[in-house]
Amino acid sequence: MIKSYIGIGANLGNARQTVREAIDQLAHIAGCKLTSASTLYSSAPIDSSGDDYVNAVVELQTSLSAQSLLEALQAIELTFGRERPYRNAPRTLDLDVLLYGTEKIATETLTVPHPRMTERAFVLLPLVQIAPDISIPEHGKAADLLDSVRDQVIFQLADSEVTP
Repeated sequence: MIKSYIGIGANLGNARQTVREAIDQLAHIAGCKLTSASTLYSSAPIDSSGDDYVNAVVELQTSLSAQSLLEALQAIELTFGRERPYRNAPRTLDLDVLLYGTEKIATETLTVPHPRMTERAFVLLPLVQIAPDISIPEHGKAADLLDSVRDQVIFQLADSEVTP
């Protein structure tokens, strides 16, 4: 089993409910076990417009290949009506493979570690919440990167505990 981390975001419709339901669906992917989930966070869109995002990060233990995991995530996105009209468009649901073990992956469809994860408070804060000592390949400890995103507005949503 490989420990992987998945970033979750939504800003269309009832984003809070969508993120909660997506976490539930992640727990039911064949070949995966949900082992940890952050609380929910709210953050303003970056390089985009629209409502604030609801974000979370989960840890999955998986026997799936990275590509198969990505395909399972994209299937879940589609059940929530995900469309990709343009880069950084508002979305009903966004699921990203942030880390897949300690592997570095660069294919046409998947880059791991996620290329912008070290620049995003909405990724780093929930990631460090569930994995305080985690290191990001070629970047070091995620907790040490929090200072670099301190200027990004993000806050934990009240009543946002998610139990795996």
